[in-house]
Amino acid sequence: MRPWMVEHDRLDAIDGAGQPAPMTMILIRNAQVYAPEPLGQRDLLLGAGKLLWIGSAAPDLPAAFGAQVLDLGGRRLLPGLVDGHVHVTGGGGEAGFASRVPAPMLSRYTRSGVTTVVGLLGTDDVARGTRELVAQVHALREEGLSAWGYAGGYHLPPATLTGSVRTDLAFIDCLVGVGELAISDHRSSQPTLDELLRIASEAHVAGLMTGKAGIVHLHLGDGPRGLELVRRALDQSELPPRVFNPTHVNRRKALFEEAIELARRGCSIDITAFPVDEDEDAWSAADALVRYLASGAPRERVTISSDAGGCLPCFDAQGRVCRMDVGHSGALVETLRELLARGVALEDALPAFTCNVADLLRLPGKGRIAVGADADLVVLDDAGAITDVFAGGRPQLRDGVVLRRGAFESDPTQDI
Repeated sequence: MRPWMVEHDRLDAIDGAGQPAPMTMILIRNAQVYAPEPLGQRDLLLGAGKLLWIGSAAPDLPAAFGAQVLDLGGRRLLPGLVDGHVHVTGGGGEAGFASRVPAPMLSRYTRSGVTTVVGLLGTDDVARGTRELVAQVHALREEGLSAWGYAGGYHLPPATLTGSVRTDLAFIDCLVGVGELAISDHRSSQPTLDELLRIASEAHVAGLMTGKAGIVHLHLGDGPRGLELVRRALDQSELPPRVFNPTHVNRRKALFEEAIELARRGCSIDITAFPVDEDEDAWSAADALVRYLASGAPRERVTISSDAGGCLPCFDAQGRVCRMDVGHSGALVETLRELLARGVALEDALPAFTCNVADLLRLPGKGRIAVGADADLVVLDDAGAITDVFAGGRPQLRDGVVLRRGAFESDPTQDI
């Protein structure tokens, strides 16, 4: 099959008339449910993209309902993971145009248990802009994923569609905040306190107007100033701490200690699931979450994201890229599996990947298993591997096999 030819079964969420295909009701039996709190063994009924019912023993449904039955045999059922930091258009570009990372395809998310993503721009907010970001968010939605995005990027003035952050957030439905604005990094615009406060106030007021998150998602570099600018913003303004949301806070050990203190003051901090060498002055995502939980800081104020599609560069003393890696959504489930292997209870680890992210971003119906919530679900086997994934009630992965792929995503079992 030629790569530009699209098979109809890859677009099975749309029927021949261009309308959403009818959904099948699905009855899940014998699931060990973590919602993320443990609920014990339960049966669940999915329909119209929602969780319609949950209980200890499902009744027999009339044949006319046409419900499919999936017996999990006691396997663990979790909310779909919410990845709050994804370069949905691809990232990179620090080593020339050829170093721009391609956009991740649908199954790169779903086979990793990610059913909701929040897209953003990074270093390259010129060749890649808000138009492309918004288009890719809508493309992912059309393919069955839940997706939102941030206005802006690393630099000031922020990349926007309408000319201002406040109007972008007010009138572009899928944009929920500003990010990732870079501080303490040689690639940033070196924002002053006044500039940061102006952007944060625009985001906050837009959030008040629309009910959106209205936060500023802050990229933290490894510069010695760390989170000083955020502390000054909290000390010298009336803005609520929740507006400031620093990410990559585990990239230096001292920076992570600063971040924990900000969490005590009311900020939500975001840990990045990037690779960490044994002798590196950084914490892995699993190490960071263990330390955070042990610190006694509010458990609802920590999240973990993947930086999927983003370039993970290392720079020499002159600020030039000497090597690079690429973030991927699978880092989330790898981190979760490592936490479980280290004895962290699933109900303690899971909120950082699910409900904490959804609450911070004000995404109703996400991050929890509850009647009326979106039917975004992940099944784990005894070893912690993902076997099944549902996004909006539609099966994306079944017994480890990808059922749905992006429109131009090749099937690795076929030649192209």
